[in-house]
Amino acid sequence: MDTEFDVIEFSHCASIKLSINIYNLNWAMVMHADTQNFPDQAAIPRRRAAMAVLAASDAAAIDARLDALAPPAFTLLREPEQGLVMLRGRIGGDGAAFNVGEATVSRAAVRLASGEVGFGYTLGRDRTKARLIALCDALLQSADYAAAVEAEVIAPLRTEIDAARAEQAAQTAATKVDFYTLVRGEG
Repeated sequence: MDTEFDVIEFSHCASIKLSINIYNLNWAMVMHADTQNFPDQAAIPRRRAAMAVLAASDAAAIDARLDALAPPAFTLLREPEQGLVMLRGRIGGDGAAFNVGEATVSRAAVRLASGEVGFGYTLGRDRTKARLIALCDALLQSADYAAAVEAEVIAPLRTEIDAARAEQAAQTAATKVDFYTLVRGEG
């Protein structure tokens, strides 16, 4: 019983630490505006789109594409770790926010030898995937690797995701019933 309490206590502390870092991201960026890693405002939508693709992809697919690219050396600023984040929801468009529940999140941070810092977050407990996402984020900020990562990693993964979503939409559409075309039986 004691070990179970310790795990719950650790999990609660880790979730608070993780949520503090997420909520204070904008403040941390302002505080470190003088560093070279302050993101270019034009690059933020491109990084968001890339992170969405990487988060929806499989870790093995990301790893295979990155290995073909031969990424440069990097150091782990934050070892891949797991924590909890609180999921918030609203009832309707203007309802008050409420806590839906918690979700497990893995995160990591890496720094390339050239100085770019990348961050990786993913739902679940896949630490390897969080590290790979962080490496891709750092490479996207590098002038030497950005175009190659976009062409060799992000674009093919985006194509795979779009194809899988289109296939699922087609399978779902095949089961659609149009109730307005049903003929009522007379009798």
